Amino acid sequence: MEDKIINVLLVEDDDVDIMNVRRAFVKHNITNPLYVAENGVEALAMLRGREGQPSVLPKERRLILLDLNMPRMNGLEFLHALRQDPELRSIPVIMLTTSNEERDRIEAYNLNVAGYILKPVTFSKFAEVMVALNRYWTLCELL
Repeated sequence: MEDKIINVLLVEDDDVDIMNVRRAFVKHNITNPLYVAENGVEALAMLRGREGQPSVLPKERRLILLDLNMPRMNGLEFLHALRQDPELRSIPVIMLTTSNEERDRIEAYNLNVAGYILKPVTFSKFAEVMVALNRYWTLCELL
């Protein structure tokens, strides 16, 4: 099953949402490594490596859970940069956000997100989303 491990990068600035993702992983025995970046700038640095250092995340089987509204570099700006980078453009991205704006959803899909999910309000619903995503991506053949 080790070859089915998914290296999850959560790009999120809200401490409560980060805590909810971590809690959902623990509660439902999701053993995939979880890396956290608080904005798009930090996420790109983690993916590309910093100052001659290798990427923090393994280069195989990566998945990004991306918030839309963040400081420094928001989710859509991050997606633009990610899709322009030949080394990173194929990483699947799930937008996990509170924005129900149609223009945000359209732009995200135009940047090839694998999904656009509104963040559930309760922890139990949030955990259900994490379980469903884990099941789905475990079945997918990632690069």
